[in-house]
Amino acid sequence: MPDISRTIDAVWKLESAKIIATLTRMVHDVGLAEELAQDALVAALEQWPGAGVPDNPGAWLTTTAKRRAVDHIRRSRMLTDKREQLAHELEEGQGRQQRQEPGQDDDVLRLMFLSCHPVLPTEARAALTLRLLGGLTAEEIARAFLVTAAVVTRRIATAKRTLAEHRVPFDLPEDSELPERLSSVLEVIYLIFNEGYSATSGDDLMRPGLCLEALRLGRLLAELAPREAEVHALVALMEIQASRSAARTGPSGEPVQLHEQNRGRWDQLLVRRGFTAMLRAREAGGAPGPYMLQAAIAVCHAQARTAEETDWAQIATLYGALDRLRPTAVVRLNRAVALGMAYGPQAGLDLVDSLVADPVLRGYHLLPSVRGDLLLRLGRGPEARQEFLRAAALAKNAAERAFLQRRAQEVPAAGGPAGPAPGPTLGGAARGFLGRADLDAATVRSYGQTLRRLRLDLGDDMPLARLTAEEVARVCAASWGGAAAKTWNRHRSAVRSFGAWAGMDGLAAGLERRAETRPRASALGPAQLDALWSDPEVPLRERTLWLLLHESAAGVKTVLSLNVEDLDLEDRRARAGRTWVSWRSGTARLLPGLLAGRTRGPVFLSERRPGPSRTPGPADLCPDTGRRRLSYERAERLFKEATRPLDPTLEGYTLRRLKPGPQETP
Repeated sequence: MPDISRTIDAVWKLESAKIIATLTRMVHDVGLAEELAQDALVAALEQWPGAGVPDNPGAWLTTTAKRRAVDHIRRSRMLTDKREQLAHELEEGQGRQQRQEPGQDDDVLRLMFLSCHPVLPTEARAALTLRLLGGLTAEEIARAFLVTAAVVTRRIATAKRTLAEHRVPFDLPEDSELPERLSSVLEVIYLIFNEGYSATSGDDLMRPGLCLEALRLGRLLAELAPREAEVHALVALMEIQASRSAARTGPSGEPVQLHEQNRGRWDQLLVRRGFTAMLRAREAGGAPGPYMLQAAIAVCHAQARTAEETDWAQIATLYGALDRLRPTAVVRLNRAVALGMAYGPQAGLDLVDSLVADPVLRGYHLLPSVRGDLLLRLGRGPEARQEFLRAAALAKNAAERAFLQRRAQEVPAAGGPAGPAPGPTLGGAARGFLGRADLDAATVRSYGQTLRRLRLDLGDDMPLARLTAEEVARVCAASWGGAAAKTWNRHRSAVRSFGAWAGMDGLAAGLERRAETRPRASALGPAQLDALWSDPEVPLRERTLWLLLHESAAGVKTVLSLNVEDLDLEDRRARAGRTWVSWRSGTARLLPGLLAGRTRGPVFLSERRPGPSRTPGPADLCPDTGRRRLSYERAERLFKEATRPLDPTLEGYTLRRLKPGPQETP
């Protein structure tokens, strides 16, 4: 039985994409196609242990799934004119199980373009691609990206619904659309590879399973689209980068920088495969694209027998071409590294310093890491140490964070051996300011957001005496320059209060107050509300809150301030200060389940208990569960995340949009 299960699992991983692609062509619904394919998998799990594995298991699964599709079409009374054609195809398929059906490769290519369609957000494209083309379960995808299975399931379900709502056809793109659509597919595959090659979060630097899956998808795409140079270039790039995997970590899992790696541990088979893919990319012709240029950079590294033999001038030239083709902040940061290696650290530092205010790199730990490297090579150790500490604070991956902290510890601080900076520091001052007894919890939370960004961008160990209004203005502009006037003014107020407390009255001198205007947000439409109410993945707390806001037309903060003892469930109303909040049957059905027998405390509670240092006042704490009142900021964030797929801009909506419009009656 274990052997049969492993066989079925292996067959499914290899054949599921072809089966789902074939069924999607038949039923024109990728969600239904996956369900029918799963039915065939269940049939295999039931029958193969007793009857044995068929000679051609992939054909058996395909035939069984197509039978399910024909049955579905008959039951639905759809496509009646195709019944005879489909039945004929099924009979023919039984006679040629030993060979692959013609056109099946095209179906897989169509499925790849469908799952990576630009109408979907990036994270949904990655999840759907791994599900449909990789055969991974929601649990496997969740483990790979360090999210919950429920999040992955919701992303996949929303992606399928979005494809259906936009009526995305199961066709290969037209010639005019091919570059953009192909770019979307390549972006998803490379995103999957990068998450495996350099994990953005978690304890481990790498997740090899994702690298292997991306390589498999890239090689498959290269077989299906052999004339596309960028496809072969991406495969070459991934093959060469994957060849370094064994040399990228030390004995304890710590990162090893490229110039320090033992090149004898590079996988020469993968290097040769990368070179071969690069030759195919060049043979395909055309102007070099972004993946061709990145692959050429990888080839330069792979051709150098030692780090000292690396042709950094050529790499800097290639990054310059890539910058002209795809002028992004990350490309320029990589170019700065190459310039620093080819023409001296000052050349690299000049370019890095021009990127410091770029909002795209806000929170990107490699920016201060690169700057620290360049400063260290220039002999500016104390500044380099501060940059490494900043990078460590920004790094979400535990292995990278420990590596950066160790680098900072190895650099002497100003005026002596490695150790903390002399005098008051930004981190210490911020903690002292927020720890004052005269600040309430809401003010601490608000001020804390501002000071946390300053600490992340400037470093906890930055001497307070060196903090200038220009640096504060730069951080604020990069972080909140495009925010609403109210948000900008809130952060400005926090800086002014902190500066006054620290005896630095001019700290907010570069922050001009903005005039606040609050245009009325239009209410969500019936279709958007139906999508919210019918989503089975929405937790009970959020569903109750959203319905109550819609049915009562009350303000968000008013509803969040409600306590259980204020509720009159029979009359469907609650006292909120001097006003009343009332609701209808939808909220009335959900409230008892949400309260779960509680008789006091906040109606809407946070997910977890507060830490000892952040205990709220008695009015905001549930005496039965120990959990605090749900904050306005958290409620807004959850709603924005849930409504992102409904928003054409993919930014998500605010809770105010739940208030009925003038034409509606709550």
